[in-house]
Amino acid sequence: MNIQKAERKKAKIKLGLQGPSGSGKTFSALLLAYGLTEDWSKIVVIDTENHSASLYAHLGEYNVLHLQAPFSPEKYIDAIRHCITAGMEVIIIDSISHEWEGNGGILETHSQMTGNSFTAWAKLTPRHNAFVQEILQSPVHILATIRAKQDYVLVDKNGKMVPEKVGLKGITREGMDYEFTIVFDLDIKHNATANKDRTSLFIDKPEIRIDTSTGKIILEWCNSGSDITVDDISKRIGDCKSVQELFALYKMYPQFKASLQAEYEAKKRRILINQETQTQLANQQFNKNGTE
Repeated sequence: MNIQKAERKKAKIKLGLQGPSGSGKTFSALLLAYGLTEDWSKIVVIDTENHSASLYAHLGEYNVLHLQAPFSPEKYIDAIRHCITAGMEVIIIDSISHEWEGNGGILETHSQMTGNSFTAWAKLTPRHNAFVQEILQSPVHILATIRAKQDYVLVDKNGKMVPEKVGLKGITREGMDYEFTIVFDLDIKHNATANKDRTSLFIDKPEIRIDTSTGKIILEWCNSGSDITVDDISKRIGDCKSVQELFALYKMYPQFKASLQAEYEAKKRRILINQETQTQLANQQFNKNGTE
């Protein structure tokens, strides 16, 4: 255990855009993305919304990857990795709600599993967590749109009470918003309010209309930290608890692969040995309980 001075490093933004249908999630994400990179050719939309991302092609020549059902976590992970390999700098996932509640998503898969519900979740939760980690550990900016369950409230307009559509709870796993650096709530008038903001750029401030300048502000924050060093990555290798986490770190900082290859391999061996030991102890305990 080492106590050290807190220091913010340069980062890639992981941002959520949450709102009901018609609130402008995709359009806002595209404007944000261009502000982050100023190069449409480096932006890709992973489109789960039946080719809806192509409706904004007039903005610029960005890329689209059409994702079809079943919307398993692994399919999303493969799509993200494919986009990174293709050299994209900003990935828009439109939307992540299908991974949770779509055809072939986590909830549908759970409903089709037989046996004990707790046992089923024990199998599904690691798959969902792997998807979350893929987003968080990716070496690019990721903007994820989140569908919100819709409702209507009565508002006063010119002395008359008329219904207006509002967004409610995001359609994804409970607590997903905690994983992002920033989460914007969009209303039906396309106004954005930050309900979660680790940058402190937007929280507790008046609502805004997201545009390219919003992306530029976020990019400036991302680049204002100090550079990552080989010692930083070496310490993070030591903190990894699983092979999946170690592999994500390996991919995130390719510039350190060669110099830290031996450390990666040694840590991988230690993790696998520890897992084997834990499995043996669990089996021994199970056999002991079975004979008592």
